[in-house]
Amino acid sequence: MSDGFAMELCGTQGSYQIVPDDITTIDLDAVGGAIEAAGYEVGVRSRLCWTFTGRCEMTLYPSGKLMVRTEDKDLAADVAHQHVTHWVKA
Repeated sequence: MSDGFAMELCGTQGSYQIVPDDITTIDLDAVGGAIEAAGYEVGVRSRLCWTFTGRCEMTLYPSGKLMVRTEDKDLAADVAHQHVTHWVKA
């Protein structure tokens, strides 16, 4: 995919790794807050990662990488699009 991110299937086909183009670091509080405002519930909130539950389970890292736990590729792509067009710009 070349919509501002790379999306790779991970391990057992139960998750996707979303890596935004041209982003090496993010403000976890700002991006995590944007994801929370989009309707996801925050689980872990630390300087190493934030976790979320909602339409799918996700883990956000300071690098901007987002792990999306779902077997639904279309859902993962939708989340990836939201991540690169809205959340990382928070």
